[in-house]
Amino acid sequence: MELICYLHPAWQPLIRPAGVKRDWMEAAPEAFPHRCLPLNIANAHGWEIATPCGVEAIWNGGPAPTDVTVRLDDGADPMTAPVAIFGQGVLTFHVMGIFRTPPGWNLWIGGPPNQAKDAIAPLTGVVETDWSPFTFTMNWRFTRPGQWVRFEPNETFATIFPVERNAVEKFEPHFAPLASNPDLERGFQAWSAARDQFHAEMRKGPPANPSDKWQKHYYRGVDAEGRRHISDHRPKIRVKTFQGGPAAPPPASPTPSSFPSKTPAMGADASGELAEAHKRIAALQATVAKRDWLLETIEGQRLASPPATAIPRRIRLDRETFLAEHYAVSRPVIVEDATAGWAALRWTHASLKQRLGNVEVEYQAGRSADPAFEERMEAHTERGPFGDFIDRITAPNAGNDVYMTAYNAARNAAALAPLAADIGPLDAFLAPTGGALDGMPWIGAAGSFTPLHHDLTNNLIVQVVGRKRLRLAPPSETGKLGNTRHVYSDVRDLEASGLDAIRFPRLASLRLYDVLLNPGDLLFVPVGWWHQVRALEFSVTLTYTNFHWPNGMASQYPPDAVG
Repeated sequence: MELICYLHPAWQPLIRPAGVKRDWMEAAPEAFPHRCLPLNIANAHGWEIATPCGVEAIWNGGPAPTDVTVRLDDGADPMTAPVAIFGQGVLTFHVMGIFRTPPGWNLWIGGPPNQAKDAIAPLTGVVETDWSPFTFTMNWRFTRPGQWVRFEPNETFATIFPVERNAVEKFEPHFAPLASNPDLERGFQAWSAARDQFHAEMRKGPPANPSDKWQKHYYRGVDAEGRRHISDHRPKIRVKTFQGGPAAPPPASPTPSSFPSKTPAMGADASGELAEAHKRIAALQATVAKRDWLLETIEGQRLASPPATAIPRRIRLDRETFLAEHYAVSRPVIVEDATAGWAALRWTHASLKQRLGNVEVEYQAGRSADPAFEERMEAHTERGPFGDFIDRITAPNAGNDVYMTAYNAARNAAALAPLAADIGPLDAFLAPTGGALDGMPWIGAAGSFTPLHHDLTNNLIVQVVGRKRLRLAPPSETGKLGNTRHVYSDVRDLEASGLDAIRFPRLASLRLYDVLLNPGDLLFVPVGWWHQVRALEFSVTLTYTNFHWPNGMASQYPPDAVG
């Protein structure tokens, strides 16, 4: 079925598939609201329409349209701004497009689900878009006078999705006793008993693992006894992008009513406070621009010396040379011969399974259904027998769904300790820690993937089994990568097709290194270097941070830093 948005030459609506993220859900402890699958599905159900400009409005409590004052950001096009035309404290956004749905289908228009905005609330409408030749509006009504409300550029002001016009009228609603459906009653009783038992266990002692703090029956589409009743259960919804028109930028976070550049009510000094805020923002932008210029310029000077720009492959690299030419100057290097003689190079998934048997281990699972699996590692943590873990990652098309990562290393130290005998020392680089297994293991299938990020320490990556491909970029490229989330890039995968050139216009000039790690290779990744990692086959990797030289810079990382 088609959903068409017809555009006048002057119309440039910003429409994108609805996103699952909500700031308040992300900020909750362990991002626990994302455990509620109905919330996630509702968030992503349809398409978002975004504001093309920043705008603020305030209502004085009166009934007339003039009782709402609208104020645009500097440079905004007044033709794209919301207006007050209906009175009653209503702010109106015009939707630039005429939509066409299939015969018998309407379009539901409302605010973004599960996203509250202080002092103003969205009004919802249903439009017959299979015949109407008219545009429609999205309206928000103030709930409190005297409070400035702000919509950021690219913030969602409307969500739309098709609904069949007469579907709700086809239903014959009625009540029935639960006992009249024995199968349903048994299922409910089993679920109720399991839930009571689960809550009792939680009261006795909450587990340390966050993923064990909630039952996952509904999320997995099974009842309390593990039975699947339907074949099309959806843990995630993906709607298609509108083609052939303007591309919508990523969503902006809604601004709370206490936005610091605004007064809580209309006051004489509002413009002065706004001007000061703009100065502070301009100064911050200038500082960031200067930092990016300086880092990129310094890195660019290395182009004068090809050896300085390449990631070299070395053999017989001694401690002093490694320190002087790589560790101290933050330049990566691949070492090819440091693991010669390691018995670990002969590991296979079968030999590891036989060696460790059914000892319990921790790993990440359910990653494929969550684009933010790396940021929400705790929510994807599972435990089980090592043999079952190997079976899952060697199953056909296992891909990135199940992966043992460094995040699980501390809890797996005892279980994997027998493997330490197969791993030799790396004395030229590392100082022993006294632990049985100094390295942090990564074990996964072909296709296991770690998105683009940088670390807060220097890392030594040792490829033991299988091959991995890495893409690396120096810290100078940070300004090109959309670093808005801690150590993660907004570009998750540099190899993905259709990277958004509008959102990331500087990717074309990104300084990028392509590295293939073979079994036995070491790669030194200095602190701050961006890298993503993809396994080309069944893979075992060890990462180390226990160098001979200082490596504790993570303790000085600014607590509120995002870049």
